[in-house]
Amino acid sequence: MAFVLRKSKSDFVVDSVLYLVLALFCFVTLFPLYFVFIMSITPYEEVLKHGGFVLIPSTVTFEAFHTILESGVVPKALGVTVYITLLGTFLNILVTTGLAYALSKKYLPGRNIVLMGIVFTMLFSGGLIPIFLTVKATGLMNTLWALMIPGLVSSFNMLIMKTYFEGLPHEVEEAAKVDGCGDLQTLIRIVLPLSLPVIATMALFYGVGHWNTYFAGIMYINDRDLFPLQVVLRNMIIAPSVSQELSVSQNEVDMLPPETIKMAVVVVAIIPVLAIYPFLQKYFMKGMLLGAVKG
Repeated sequence: MAFVLRKSKSDFVVDSVLYLVLALFCFVTLFPLYFVFIMSITPYEEVLKHGGFVLIPSTVTFEAFHTILESGVVPKALGVTVYITLLGTFLNILVTTGLAYALSKKYLPGRNIVLMGIVFTMLFSGGLIPIFLTVKATGLMNTLWALMIPGLVSSFNMLIMKTYFEGLPHEVEEAAKVDGCGDLQTLIRIVLPLSLPVIATMALFYGVGHWNTYFAGIMYINDRDLFPLQVVLRNMIIAPSVSQELSVSQNEVDMLPPETIKMAVVVVAIIPVLAIYPFLQKYFMKGMLLGAVKG
């Protein structure tokens, strides 16, 4: 005999308030994205008519996207960002995985000293000027390596991955070694396939960090051809003339308000991350939970 649990009036009120708060948070989160996209496809006349704020445009135009893609500046910056994101994330995962796997072994000589040094870097930093001088002294200035090498390993991400490796069954690794696998073969054939959730989580962290590279691009890059997308967007916002920053004729820009062109660049910058995240979300939550709590 099935029993139906009926909610009381107080439970119904609490649930309604929670749903209302969640709906409010969703609106606050999604509305800026909606506004940016709407502004990027709104014609100039309609923007002027509504004083720069258009909620639902009566007509749609993609001239802003056509302008930024034809300029050559935004596609080149997008290519730079994709390059440093893919290569930088690969190098991050490669080095972080190797370091975390080695430090997950308690028999490693000097393990505690290395861990103490890594934790120390999470609490104290050499400062901005020493980092800049180090990058300059190593010859990385004005190269894309300056956007990838200085942040090659995140101490926080490495510790999460180390904790995850420590939680894997030791019997599996011992069985692999009995079969003749060395440490490297055990890592590649056994550990990595079992660690896809935490690897995907770390790849998402590192990838988003590279995609949003901004301050490092301003500090270390002087060649405009090597600017990442976020730096180009920043220059467009502070530049007195959008046409000058995009290297296009003023006539092309006069057909569109500067805000529309800027919003189009913002849309180009956020779409790849929004498109990739849903595919990694299932790994993200699992990797964070398993990497944060040893069990």
